[in-house]
Amino acid sequence: MAYKTKYKIKNKDKYIGDPSNIVCRSLWERRVCKYLDENVNISKWGSEEVSIPYYSTTDKKMHKYYPDFIIKSGNDISILEVKPKKQTIPPKKPKKSRKSYINECIRYTINQEKWESAKDFCKSRNWKFIILTEDDILP
Repeated sequence: MAYKTKYKIKNKDKYIGDPSNIVCRSLWERRVCKYLDENVNISKWGSEEVSIPYYSTTDKKMHKYYPDFIIKSGNDISILEVKPKKQTIPPKKPKKSRKSYINECIRYTINQEKWESAKDFCKSRNWKFIILTEDDILP
């Protein structure tokens, strides 16, 4: 079931972009928004405010990737992506063929292409690229 809400920011001066349009596509993203908004060590942050071009081998076209968050802490800038752990590891081939496996493979491939482009993008700017899963977000 899809989860989508708008996050109501408390510290507008910290936000990069339009603070009235912060969309959370999962409870995990919402939790990260709250953390970034309230953490005194985060001086600036934004949600889906950076566009990174990437090439998709699935359709052989260029696309734009909008990572979940950009944050500034001290002199460090990081790009954060929030994903279920299941989407960060290669899908396991089932004993019987099933369509969901093909979709999982496509999703995994696209994510890997996005993340490779994001790593290059960040490296060229001396930024960090971090993928957060439920293991990082949940207590």
